[in-house]
Amino acid sequence: MVVRRSGSATGWWVAALVAIIALFGVIFLVNSTNSQTDLQAARDQGATEATLANSAANAQQAASNAAQAAQDAAGGAARATESAAQAAAARTQNAVDATTDAARDASSTEPDPR
Repeated sequence: MVVRRSGSATGWWVAALVAIIALFGVIFLVNSTNSQTDLQAARDQGATEATLANSAANAQQAASNAAQAAQDAAGGAARATESAAQAAAARTQNAVDATTDAARDASSTEPDPR
């Protein structure tokens, strides 16, 4: 009686695994060409977004500076108004004093009616 041994399928499995790995390698190489274009597009988009964010920050800073300038101007106007009011009050007081002095002088120079 002759005993025949059949070969194992391990060789076929190894060959199938190598073929699958080679197929994935080819797919990766094909996709990497498109990846360069995608990477450049992503870089361009990132640069655009960075420019937009920088512009927004600059606009926010400009608005803050404008608000500060408006606040300073309002404070200056308030101080100028207060100063003008004090000057007007001083002139009014001077006029009252002059009128009082004139009235006193007029009463002291009138002849005594006795």
